[in-house]
Amino acid sequence: MERHARGGTLIAGGGYAGSMVARLLGRRGATIVSPENYMLFTPLLPEAASGTLEPRHVVVPLRRMCPHAELVLGRVTALDTGAKTGAVDALDGPIEIGYEQLVLALGSVSRVLPVPGLAEHGHGFRDLADAIALRNHILRELEAAAATTPVETVRHLTFVFVGAGYAGVEALAELSDLVRDALRYYSALQETPQRWVLVDAAPKILPEIPTRLGEYAAAQLSRRGVEIHVSTRLDSADERGVLLSDGTRIETGTLVWTAGVTPSPSLAELGLALDERGRVAVDELLRVPGLDGVWALGDCAAVPNLATPGRPDPPTSQHALRQARRLARNLTGEPRPYRYRMLGQVATLGRYKGIADVLGVPLRGFPGWFVTRTYHLYQVPLFSRKLRVVVDWTVALFFRRDIAELGSLGHPRRLEG
Repeated sequence: MERHARGGTLIAGGGYAGSMVARLLGRRGATIVSPENYMLFTPLLPEAASGTLEPRHVVVPLRRMCPHAELVLGRVTALDTGAKTGAVDALDGPIEIGYEQLVLALGSVSRVLPVPGLAEHGHGFRDLADAIALRNHILRELEAAAATTPVETVRHLTFVFVGAGYAGVEALAELSDLVRDALRYYSALQETPQRWVLVDAAPKILPEIPTRLGEYAAAQLSRRGVEIHVSTRLDSADERGVLLSDGTRIETGTLVWTAGVTPSPSLAELGLALDERGRVAVDELLRVPGLDGVWALGDCAAVPNLATPGRPDPPTSQHALRQARRLARNLTGEPRPYRYRMLGQVATLGRYKGIADVLGVPLRGFPGWFVTRTYHLYQVPLFSRKLRVVVDWTVALFFRRDIAELGSLGHPRRLEG
């Protein structure tokens, strides 16, 4: 079956970058090809994992977010840039979609290194399924700790996070709050210490932010009892624990891998020229050189920024939003170069603690936490979703976190006669 993209624009990928392009194109329309019918707002993922936010509230339905776009559930498997068609593996079978303009916004996946035992014993933290699975696992570890011997209890209450960027630090901070709140219901564990370990190969945590804020974040985490191992790698993992490159052996039942992202591997299937990191190279207009009508943005692209010569944009939602605005304008008018000077960087460190660098002004503690939440709320599309997030945050001020482990969700028992 062959069809044509609505408005002539085919968008491969329904993540933040791709969905924002479709939204900004407005009534001109577009066809989005995505394996899910929603856009995940990843900055709020740690709060969904910890129970501060309802998981449904950190995703936005693409049909509501982009009312003038057509949604095709599936993925683009091949491109014919000469004929300007894309082969799509859709729900109802293979189809071809013709286009005048093609936007590649395939995003990224977790960057996994060949560490022995990592694939078998590690937990990812990249999408909503990862976040909920990790929450369920940690709550199950508390149940196991309450039902076993003292030695095993310590292992079940030891949590190792590898990767000290935004994702790792925020996930550790939020989930440690969850465990601290949950332990009030486990009388047998009141006197058992928790052990939280943060590991990174870089010489400091949060290397993306100014040094003084990174040092503040490290001091706050250390004050909460978090062990920080920098300039250290994960050497191996097994069902009983992990071994670090400095020779430290840690007995644990929880290993979380948050050591960066890499562009979607599906890019390699499309026959495009990629750089050494697997990204699509684009020019300052966000066009793919040598291919008529092909554009790219977001995590899957090496996007040059005229405001930061020689340094492509990092894979953050802040930059994806600005790239989407520029690309939508370039698709509908005279193309102009992409230029964006970052307004700042923000991160949460758990309840009422955060760091922010806004226009060069450093904020720490409660002000940093408040600015971080405000900025994330600003970036969430749709007023209805913003309101749901605010309601969740407000409820969390007055009630304790829910500690129900719902690992069976999505896995019902088969009907049996």
